[in-house]
Amino acid sequence: MRGRRDERDERQVERVVVLALDGVYPFELGIPSRILGAADGRYEVLTCSVDGRPVHSTADFTIGVQYGPEILATADTVVVASMAPPYIPMELPAEVAAALALIRPDARIVSICTAAFVLAAAGLLDGRRATTHWQVTDAFRRLHPHIDLDPDVLFVHDGRILTSAGAASGVDVCLHIVRVDHGHELANAVARRCVVPPFRDGGQAQYIEQPVPESGAASTAATRAWALERLGEPLTLTDLATHAGMSLRTFARRFHDEVGLSPGRWLIQQRVARARHLLESSDLSVDRIAGQVGFATGASLRQHLHAAIGVSPQAYRRTFQAAAR
Repeated sequence: MRGRRDERDERQVERVVVLALDGVYPFELGIPSRILGAADGRYEVLTCSVDGRPVHSTADFTIGVQYGPEILATADTVVVASMAPPYIPMELPAEVAAALALIRPDARIVSICTAAFVLAAAGLLDGRRATTHWQVTDAFRRLHPHIDLDPDVLFVHDGRILTSAGAASGVDVCLHIVRVDHGHELANAVARRCVVPPFRDGGQAQYIEQPVPESGAASTAATRAWALERLGEPLTLTDLATHAGMSLRTFARRFHDEVGLSPGRWLIQQRVARARHLLESSDLSVDRIAGQVGFATGASLRQHLHAAIGVSPQAYRRTFQAAAR
């Protein structure tokens, strides 16, 4: 529990309870345990069902769990694992509603993939921004038109609620949790141990089924790598297209197809990520960091950081340097 001391050392251990529902995907169910379980003992990950009984999976086996719904009342973070589309609830089953009602008001709640439908049906996404798998976004909008759905991102962090897109985006959101709780160094270490990228560029738009590109079409990957080495420079769309050897229009279209973002938005995202790293790992002033990552002024960095994560550079630095200590 938040603030609970592990008997093995003096570090705080957060209790994460994963709720498995019928029709669960085994891969997604295992993500929190695999990723958070690799974070140097900072998380205790437990799994439960709505009645303590085994749940049917999408594979040819059922999954036994150690706990019933009562364990949800002790959770600092609750993760609802995704289920196959035939199991998506149009209305919240009574036993699921009863289980979710046990969650503490201050607990963090995370959905993986289609589990966003469960949070939405429970009213937990009302007035919030959210995401889910791109293949079921139309169904989500029909059922929950009042929710601000963003189908292009890998995950959304809105207050105490986090929603993630399809399948492997559960890895992204769990790494994000480690990064938010304990900083980039531990998140990167976890990513290395699990042999996954610590941060994936762009959003899920790049994974949506699209027409096969014409034979011999050039990639923008080399230009993205080139740009990452020059974030401190005032890069323009013309600079990027010239490096890629493409017209502006072709480059912008191909870039969006591959990354799911416009070149300008991607550059801002990378600059904010680099700024966060420097805020965590250095004592450089905000103005110096802004210059190193390509923002014209400290004010510009403050604006973009606040838009991305809702805090000022000073508040972000205090949080993560305190966590490091």
